[in-house]
Amino acid sequence: MKRNLNPPMKRALRLKNLFLTVCFLLIGTAAFSQERTITGVVTDSFKEPLIGVSIVVQGTNTGVVTGLDGDYSIQVPPNATLDFSYVGMEKQSIKVGNQSVINVQMKEDSQMLAETVVIGYGSAKKRDLTGSITNIKGDEIANKPVANPLSALQGKVAGVQIINSGKAGADPEIRVRGTNSINGYKPLYVVDGLFNDNINFLNPQDIESMEILKDPSSLAIFGVRGANGVIIITTKKAKEGQTRVNINGSFGFKAITNKIAMVDADGFKLLYNEQLKNEGNPEYNFSDWTGNTNWQDEIFQTGFITNNNISITGASDRHSFYLGAGYAYEQGNIKHEKYSKITLNISNDYKVTDNFKVGFQFNGARMLPADSKSVATALRAAPVAEVYNKEYGLYTSLPGFQKAQMNNPMVDVELKANTTKAENYRGSGNIYGQWDFLQHFQFKAMFSLDYASNSTRTYTPIIKVYDASAENDIATLGTGKTGVTQAKETEMKVQSDYLLTYTNSWGDHSLTATAGFTTYYNKLENLNAGRTQGVGLVIPDNPDKWYVSIGDAATATNGSTQWERSTVSVLARILYNYKGKYLFNGSYRRDGSSAFSYTGNQWQNFYSVGLGWLMSEEEWMKGIEWLDMLKLKGSWGTLGNQNLDRAYPAEPLLSNAYSAVFGTPSAIYPGYQLAYLPNPNLRWEKVEAWEVGAEANFFRNRLHFEGVYYKKKTKDLLAEVPGISGTVPGIGNLGSIENLGVELALSWRDQIGDWNYNVGANLTTIKNKVLSLVQDGYSIIAGDKSQSYTMAGYPIGYFYGYKVEGVYQTQEEINSSPKNTLATVTPGDLKFKDVNGDGEITTADRTMIGDPTPNVTYGITLGVGYKNWELAVDMMGQGGNQIYRTWDNYNWSQFNFMAQRMDRWHGEGTSNTQPLLNTKHTINNMNSEYYIEDGSFFRIRNVSLAYNFDKALISKIGMQALKLYVNIQNLKTWKHNTGYTPELGGSAIAFGVDDGSYPMPAIYTFGFNLTF
Repeated sequence: MKRNLNPPMKRALRLKNLFLTVCFLLIGTAAFSQERTITGVVTDSFKEPLIGVSIVVQGTNTGVVTGLDGDYSIQVPPNATLDFSYVGMEKQSIKVGNQSVINVQMKEDSQMLAETVVIGYGSAKKRDLTGSITNIKGDEIANKPVANPLSALQGKVAGVQIINSGKAGADPEIRVRGTNSINGYKPLYVVDGLFNDNINFLNPQDIESMEILKDPSSLAIFGVRGANGVIIITTKKAKEGQTRVNINGSFGFKAITNKIAMVDADGFKLLYNEQLKNEGNPEYNFSDWTGNTNWQDEIFQTGFITNNNISITGASDRHSFYLGAGYAYEQGNIKHEKYSKITLNISNDYKVTDNFKVGFQFNGARMLPADSKSVATALRAAPVAEVYNKEYGLYTSLPGFQKAQMNNPMVDVELKANTTKAENYRGSGNIYGQWDFLQHFQFKAMFSLDYASNSTRTYTPIIKVYDASAENDIATLGTGKTGVTQAKETEMKVQSDYLLTYTNSWGDHSLTATAGFTTYYNKLENLNAGRTQGVGLVIPDNPDKWYVSIGDAATATNGSTQWERSTVSVLARILYNYKGKYLFNGSYRRDGSSAFSYTGNQWQNFYSVGLGWLMSEEEWMKGIEWLDMLKLKGSWGTLGNQNLDRAYPAEPLLSNAYSAVFGTPSAIYPGYQLAYLPNPNLRWEKVEAWEVGAEANFFRNRLHFEGVYYKKKTKDLLAEVPGISGTVPGIGNLGSIENLGVELALSWRDQIGDWNYNVGANLTTIKNKVLSLVQDGYSIIAGDKSQSYTMAGYPIGYFYGYKVEGVYQTQEEINSSPKNTLATVTPGDLKFKDVNGDGEITTADRTMIGDPTPNVTYGITLGVGYKNWELAVDMMGQGGNQIYRTWDNYNWSQFNFMAQRMDRWHGEGTSNTQPLLNTKHTINNMNSEYYIEDGSFFRIRNVSLAYNFDKALISKIGMQALKLYVNIQNLKTWKHNTGYTPELGGSAIAFGVDDGSYPMPAIYTFGFNLTF
């Protein structure tokens, strides 16, 4: 008989069954998920225990490190995978399975020895090369707040001096192993195979790698373009795998942290009246000038900066694509300055068959350069003037002793803000086809084009200021008429490359041979014009009207520049090694240039040889456990230079000369003459260079060393020969320059459990000397104060003037000192040294008083990582160079005084460094050591802190990677000069001169990097 249960009993029975089921599941789950202990020992290839090997459960933060005996013990769940990693060793991933003991023998990371670098017209394993090539990964520069990718390399590469500017969007100055020529110093840039003169149109986020080539065996393949070094840029392309989207952005601000010390209003009144007294003039009445203005504070601002990028990549077995877009915006540190850039990078590669592929690459940019202003007026303007007159709503004029020569600094900064509109477009790209055939051969044809279009329009407004001495208290500056100038420049570069490469290994031999034919065409056109309002209507202050079609046609001016030239080249290179340890690199290039087609010397040959010995591959060295790799290397070669200021140096332009009157009625016929006398034997400048050095890895590849001694001699310098008694000068190959020095680079990296760290340093010495120039005693004089000289026996662009022994204290001291024939001196004047010892101070006592080329440059990098955290610090500096200060060395107007002038001489014993205040004593303005400053400095260039989110965590919301970071650039600079920055560039023959340089700001940015 079936028994029926009442409802309460049924419910109790169901609860009992549910409870038993849950208990059973919990017990089963606990048993199933029970962690196990895995133990083992980790050894190296010699079966010696490894200390500090990191062992992590894949996909988690759980990990341990090996002990003194290489042993470890770790708790893991079933089906776990353990990742074993150690610096200098290949990472290994091992599934636990049913194992309880896992012993691992680590293998040396062969990729470190087989690192592939991009070289001219191809790539090669770095271990097979005999030259000096530095590889910089794109990740090292990607998150830095720079407009030009090259700026981020400062202090990172031995032998490369990078001088940055604080101006928004400004390009850095690059000198590779010194200044090679009086005609230029800029290196060649090769962007995805296309020769170029700048890379400011590239987005740092789109760069995959950069290679800096410095030695002759690497550079000779570039012929007439290789003398000043080559920087090869490879932009990003897709890698095989799934489609990825990367978004990154940063924002921050720029602040001036170092200002020039100037006197305030009270200090100015004291010093100016003392100066007037010394000059025999009455004191100035400052009753109407009661301001106390710090003009630097008035013109400067804290600028905003942002960089934003997005990229999409995808690849399959046959097809890959990359699309990247970026936007950068940067404000200058002078009010109203702003710079922006939009970039686009597209690449596409397609395998038509297994041995034939085609593709294209394109980089485009639209840049709006900043309307940059100068800081010099803010330094020179008297602090006693008020900035603004509220009653009239106008900026004030400066006092009478200044207003005729300079304006209120805010006139330029505010009233002329953004009156120059520039818009630059750049497109660069290539298409290629590559065919692999007969197993060992590859043929590649590539066609490249670069087109730049730059336009500039400048407006001259009518400016009125408050001036109590003017009629109605209002003064109009300048001509009182509006005007417009307009310029348009286009430049096109067309390049074609046809390359055949043979690669094979047989027995103990390995060979890569390349032969090629290449053409290059370069064309530039520039048109410029201007008009003023004349007698017509005022030109509106509206950028839409700033074109030369407006204004008075009778006031029109115009000009133009245009040229085109081309080169045709054949090239060949052999990379050979025997038994993987005896290396030979040889290259040859023959260039033909239209620039010298008028002389018959249009063809020039360039070649190089390099030898290397991988000593560590010798049997008798393989037992040295602490040595992983040792390579001795050396190379010699000839390079060319075509960085000249003339498109056709052998064919001079015609210039306006005397005019003549002929005929009835008489007419004026203009006359022309050659700008200089042509030389039928002109040829390219040529550089002969050689280097010897070594590379080595120690302690399981944790310590890396590179060192070279280099020497370069530039021959056949193109220089002007002065004409006799005012006749037309000539031009010829008349001079030589030598650069030599040492480059050292050392790095250490290691990992200790969850910690990893790296330390790196590089150092370069430079000794520059002009060996010969035109004729004995000939000098090239340059600079706004004629302070920079280039002469045989001295460094290029050295500073020339009088040595200073102090300040004359008394008339007795003057009487007992060598007679100064330059001027009548009094106590308080600078005391020049009698260099030649003839008992007099004459122009013959001028000598070298400074060298703008540093004796040594260096960089230091530090990096620390802990789990998901990363900290990196970059430092750099230089020493042994001098700076020449010119911005305060003029008498065309009264300037404000530097704070150091408070220590001026104003009586016996008051100063032996600062002369008296008296503008009539021009001897104190002559080029001398008084204006020389120490250019040595040390800077904390970059500090960054980043956090990488755990991949297992962010994968739950569809992310592959997420990084947050904070970055500080130019955190602190220790320097000796009085200016804003010790980084001062210039031309090849006049550099290191402080003429009122732009400040170098500290930049604070915050950013993220997100990958889907």
